[in-house]
Amino acid sequence: MFGSTLRNSIAINSLAMPKATKHLCHDPKDNLDDDDDGSNTSNNNKSALEYIEEVTSNADVIQEKVLAQILSRSAHAEYLQRHGLDGRTDRNTFKKIMPVVTYEDLKPYIDRIANGDTSPILCSKPISEFLTSSGTSGGERKLMPTIEEELERRSMLYSLLMPVMDQFVPALDKGKGMYFLFTKSEAKTPGGLLARPVLTSYYKSSHFKHRKHDPYTNYTSPNETILCPDSYQSMYSQLLCGLCQNEEVLRVGAVFASGFIRALKFLEKHFVSLCNDIRKGTLDAKINDPLVREAVMKVLKPNPTLADFVEAECMKGSWKGIVTRIWPNTKYVDVIVTGTMSQYIPILDYYSNGLPLVCTMYASSECYFGLNLNPLCDPSEVAYTLIPTMAYFEFLPLDEINGHTNSVSHLVQEQLLDLADVKLGQEYELVVTTYAGTATVFGDILRVAGFKNKAPQFNFVCRKNVVLSIDSDKTDEVELQNAVKSGADHLAQFGASLTEYTSCVDTSTIPGHYVLYWEISTNGHTPTIPSSVFGHCCLAIEESLNSVYRQGRVSESIGPLEIKIVENGTFDKLMDFALSQGASINQYKTPRCVTYAPILDLLNSNVVSSYFSPKCPNWVPGHKDWCSLH
Repeated sequence: MFGSTLRNSIAINSLAMPKATKHLCHDPKDNLDDDDDGSNTSNNNKSALEYIEEVTSNADVIQEKVLAQILSRSAHAEYLQRHGLDGRTDRNTFKKIMPVVTYEDLKPYIDRIANGDTSPILCSKPISEFLTSSGTSGGERKLMPTIEEELERRSMLYSLLMPVMDQFVPALDKGKGMYFLFTKSEAKTPGGLLARPVLTSYYKSSHFKHRKHDPYTNYTSPNETILCPDSYQSMYSQLLCGLCQNEEVLRVGAVFASGFIRALKFLEKHFVSLCNDIRKGTLDAKINDPLVREAVMKVLKPNPTLADFVEAECMKGSWKGIVTRIWPNTKYVDVIVTGTMSQYIPILDYYSNGLPLVCTMYASSECYFGLNLNPLCDPSEVAYTLIPTMAYFEFLPLDEINGHTNSVSHLVQEQLLDLADVKLGQEYELVVTTYAGTATVFGDILRVAGFKNKAPQFNFVCRKNVVLSIDSDKTDEVELQNAVKSGADHLAQFGASLTEYTSCVDTSTIPGHYVLYWEISTNGHTPTIPSSVFGHCCLAIEESLNSVYRQGRVSESIGPLEIKIVENGTFDKLMDFALSQGASINQYKTPRCVTYAPILDLLNSNVVSSYFSPKCPNWVPGHKDWCSLH
């Protein structure tokens, strides 16, 4: 869900018309502890729903105004001037003059900003920081320039989520949400700007830390536990606070499904220590962050009864329904389960005893896009309504873009459609002109599922070109091929070579991990290849993968890569199977990633040995040549 092809890099300093109502754009300096009675909550919900109704009813008109505002306020930016827009703000001129670009096209401009150039290069407003994308360029995270007021836009979209949810699950303001939220490491560019993930930026902002009291943002986790940079202390303290308030919890979640499952696995591993703390009202000595300790001790009180209850539940043979057993008032699980995260649906159903899995929001590092207005729908039917005030949206018909790898050709550019012109059932790649300049090479593929008034609603189909993903990592076929070659080079000293390979993700273990199936040729010899060599192959592959993957390994959100050696002839059997299913022998190519159960069964039935990476690959915050923050 993170990423979209971007048209240009521009910024403006206010929300597009119509204006969001005051409560949707509150001053972050407002008192966090202000009281909010039921009538205020009801009025705020009504205003939020009216706002959604208004902007979706006037989607095309608003989109035209959004573009005009973006262009007029950045008329003197170097990038727009270079292409000869000359201050014009109409859609026709914009579409005719401005090229559809990729991240690689904009990278020279972005590098100048990162290196300290403060002139108006891509937008008229100063770049406040860089948001690091889960997509990569040259093995490093992409940098998305952003401006300070973009935080207002993100906060506004967050403020729409619970008024929508309240229509389906009322009285959520009577309890708390147990959400596992984390910050990640940040770095500084050579020019001194911060570079960090979008959620880390948001959680560290005054919009989150000093948010006005709202019963819908009443979380079991104190801010200090979320902001703690130590992942163990953060997870432990958030779980402990969630357990202490188990009767008050009405909803649970994390950003990604994988993150919520990791929290439950952490509970499975550390429940004895957690229960000890609850029983005695003391905090484990491993939690040594003073701000975390102070915040947790305000929540933690001796409760032997609760400790015995949690311990008894965790010690039962089955963890089926553990969520509803320990947090009995939970109404739903709030996690992303679209795209590659859908692989976690069965285990979430197991742990939650079939609670609704709710996907509320569609967002990326570049831009926050829209909402799911039917949040209790089946995960396979999730459709996001793009909010037309968030950015200027265009769409490339999928048939027109297959195969392009660089800037979109003029012919394809002419096929661009506006938000109001997409057709039901058709698939498109999203193109975005943002308020703050960012770009990616290829974006998300969306299918039009319906309409809310005049605003289309989209199913998320897939992230283009991605073959493997566990968490926020995205590995494409070219990157996988290059990494596999690096690993296979270790076989040459033994007179062996890699004949064929394919891959899959294994989420039966937590954290999930990449699996490679290798068929090896020994050129008629039968050399003995030490097990350690295959371990070196695994590590060489991991070292060759992008920084997002390597960070995931270091932070233990991704498990060690596994190589499974299969019998000679296995890939011939794979081809035979494909042909038996109707594939053409003239067009058959070995799939580089497989998900189909019968094919996985075939591969696994021919495995003769398996090996894991012996240690984590190298990773440090920031790009290779930057200083890191500790």
